[in-house]
Amino acid sequence: MTPVSTTHLVLIPSYNPGAKVYETVRAARQYWTPVWVVVDGSTDGSAEGLLALAAQDTGLRVIVLPRNQGKGAAVLHGLDQAAAAGFSHVLTMDSDGQHPAERIPAFMAESGRQPAAMILGVPVFDASAPGLRVKGRRVSNWWANLETLWAGIGDSLFGFRVYPIGPLRQVMRAQPWMRHFDFDPEAVVRLCWRGVRPVNLPAAVRYYRAEEGGVSHFRYLRDNVLLTWMHLRLFVGFVLRLPVLLVRRARGRF
Repeated sequence: MTPVSTTHLVLIPSYNPGAKVYETVRAARQYWTPVWVVVDGSTDGSAEGLLALAAQDTGLRVIVLPRNQGKGAAVLHGLDQAAAAGFSHVLTMDSDGQHPAERIPAFMAESGRQPAAMILGVPVFDASAPGLRVKGRRVSNWWANLETLWAGIGDSLFGFRVYPIGPLRQVMRAQPWMRHFDFDPEAVVRLCWRGVRPVNLPAAVRYYRAEEGGVSHFRYLRDNVLLTWMHLRLFVGFVLRLPVLLVRRARGRF
């Protein structure tokens, strides 16, 4: 059994993930306690299966939202619950088995050493990674680094990362965005603007084919339009904040 942390928890937003979610949750529980899953209005029966797992595991909590609201909204719901329970940090990971549960202890340990920072996973791709996805993320990464004056974001899209709860909740509560697929890149940019330093650690990523139980909700056109709109918003915010960011950079605080 892993020791029970009173400061850091694993938070897994989940929407119609298929059977891979059970492997993901069991793997996360192997390496950390507690693990929370926020079921974002799933209709594939996974909510019932996860609740059954939680009934037999005191280190697992399952929160079921009545309707699908988006990844960011599910994370925010979990953040609110975690803050109310006294936790200071969450490690977010996807429910589809792509993220490496065995890296949880290393990420949590680094967060413990640098609690004011956000610990960002930098994906190490294998042959299973779709070439279009790998190349396409370079565009979002370039924009995220421009919008933060190259503060050191290794990867803006990879959702395996540790956040300090307080600053992230403040960022999300201050504006109406970050509720859908665009949550991950917007979170790191806005946290950088608040002075939360990124620390990058490598993490292997595995893409599963449909015949292996893989489920993807990524839609190339829809989600790239969403990302483009997000970066337009962020660029406007970047221009307005540029004098402050330049002063921070000159003082070595950014």
